[in-house]
Amino acid sequence: MAKISKKVIKGAGNVFADLGRPEPQEHFLKAQIVAEIAQLLKGRKLTQTQAGELIGISQPEVSRMLRGNFREYSVHRLMSFLTAFDRDVDIVIRRRSGDASGGTITVRRGVN
Repeated sequence: MAKISKKVIKGAGNVFADLGRPEPQEHFLKAQIVAEIAQLLKGRKLTQTQAGELIGISQPEVSRMLRGNFREYSVHRLMSFLTAFDRDVDIVIRRRSGDASGGTITVRRGVN
C-alpha cells in the first residue's frame, strides 16, 4: 500500500484571498452578508419568492445569490436587503489592535 503524503496549509481566514481571487475582502464581506440573509430566510421560513418580494428581486435572483453568485450586488445593496428584514446595520471604525499592518472588515451578529 502506497503511503499518501498530506500537506496542510493554514489559510489566512479568507478563502477568497487564499484562492487568489480579485478583491477578496469585499467578496468575503458579501459572503458573510449573504449567509446572514440565508439564516433570516430559514428562520422566518420564507420561500425564495417571498424573500424576493421582500427585498425587491426575483426568485431566480434570490436563488443565484444564495448559491454564491452575488458579485453583481454591491455591499450597500446587500446591506439594504438586511434592512428589509428589519435589521439594523452598524458600521464601526476603530484603530486596529495588534502588530499586523492593515485593517480588517468583520461582520458580527447582534444580540437579537
